Amino acid sequence: MFMFTFRKCDETAQEEMDLEQKRQTRFNTNHFVFACAVFASLNSVLLGYDVGVMSGAIIFIQQDLNISEVQVEVVVGILNIVSLIGSLAGGKASDNIGRKGTMALGAFIFQFGVILMSMAPNFGILLIGRLVTGIGIGFAILIVPIYIVEISPTTSRGLLTSFPEIFINFGILLGYVSGYVFRGLPVHTSWRIMLGIGIIPSVFIGLALLVIPESPRWLVMNNRMDEARLVLLKTNDNEMEVDERLNEIRKVASNANGARLVWKELAIPTPGVKRMLITGCGIQCFQQLTGIEAMVYYSPTIFKSAGITGNSRLLGTTMAVGFTKTFVILVAIVLIDKIGRKPLLYVSTIGMTLCALSLGIVLSLLKDSPIGMESAVVFVCGNVGFFSIGIGPVCWVLCTEVFPLRLRSQATAIGVVGNRVISGIVAMSFLSIARWITMGGVFFLFGLISALSVLFVHKYVPETKGKSLEQIETIFHSSRTWQGGELEIEEQRLVRTKSKY
Repeated sequence: MFMFTFRKCDETAQEEMDLEQKRQTRFNTNHFVFACAVFASLNSVLLGYDVGVMSGAIIFIQQDLNISEVQVEVVVGILNIVSLIGSLAGGKASDNIGRKGTMALGAFIFQFGVILMSMAPNFGILLIGRLVTGIGIGFAILIVPIYIVEISPTTSRGLLTSFPEIFINFGILLGYVSGYVFRGLPVHTSWRIMLGIGIIPSVFIGLALLVIPESPRWLVMNNRMDEARLVLLKTNDNEMEVDERLNEIRKVASNANGARLVWKELAIPTPGVKRMLITGCGIQCFQQLTGIEAMVYYSPTIFKSAGITGNSRLLGTTMAVGFTKTFVILVAIVLIDKIGRKPLLYVSTIGMTLCALSLGIVLSLLKDSPIGMESAVVFVCGNVGFFSIGIGPVCWVLCTEVFPLRLRSQATAIGVVGNRVISGIVAMSFLSIARWITMGGVFFLFGLISALSVLFVHKYVPETKGKSLEQIETIFHSSRTWQGGELEIEEQRLVRTKSKY
């Protein structure tokens, strides 16, 4: 009797020890993946800081270098156009020199551009520095979501792939704060310091690359199986799951290595690949067509048109936009793996539609009045908040989830090109269009486009929450008709079929 009791106690103790060991393994794994995502996302601070700081710095640049309104639009918007060069080159580079090598190259190019801008004696040199900086940012915005999605376990992929958008928002906030802090310095000095501080994040990126591992999918593509397995062991807490994932990646990678003409497949896509391109590239384009770049780059100008005056008030009010974007994105990352991608997109696009239309009414009918000024701040903050709760972070998650390994770098690059071109067009034409159809008219236009984005989400965006990257690829190829509702029915059929076995 006593022997049985002791044996039972020993078994219970052993079970508790095994359970504790599993918990500790899961704890360590989660922390390692989290750290990798954070370090990789430091690249996104580069874009965010540039966007945020330029909204304030351009006020002083215009005074110091005596540039025209058209030149202001060019300086602000050209970075987004040129970044497509970095994105296209980054897609090829990420397959040749690896995801980490591409991050390092982008950070180096960005540093060189920042040095040129901060030392620019005239508009020409400033523009050259802006072009170089844009290429570096193009590398960063392409490779970061690809890297994170490839190291993330399925259960937390949405959360971790949202990190780039979080860090973009953090960078924007830092840029706004920098503009406010250095606003009192001499005009010739203030904007140079504002821009020059942007080199600091790229230094931390260099240190981060010493810590994070290479993408396991890239390692498999280059036949470095042992290294890939070691990375998967660090990023997954179940060894059986590691072997299963490695086999899945190996199977897909074998097809990837055999596909010589990736660009031809994208140019003449199969029905499944066409659906992926519509979803991945479409969501990228709508992210910028809704006018977020105008809200962020020109928020001081928008507030000025509402009746708010004085650099301190304008830059101080603009910081409210940065705090709103940063706070709401933190809410989004908690929800993205719990309630899914599509519900957040609905909330985001509908909310942006209402805020843009309301802002158009305020700027048309209530400007220069106390209620108009307060309402303008509320609706600008509301617009960027709804952006950050959905289409901001979900865009980057979706565009890396929907493409298979053999196409991911190049297809994502196409989406990023569309994103950056539209972003540049919006930034470079905003002031001119506002002068043509009035500031209120611009936001009526953005409201209409946001309403169209609601319809796009309904028809073309499937739910990818909780599915492996390989399962997502199967769903796109299995759907007979490319409509959101029917795709979801097909997803449910696949899940039911899988559960039978």
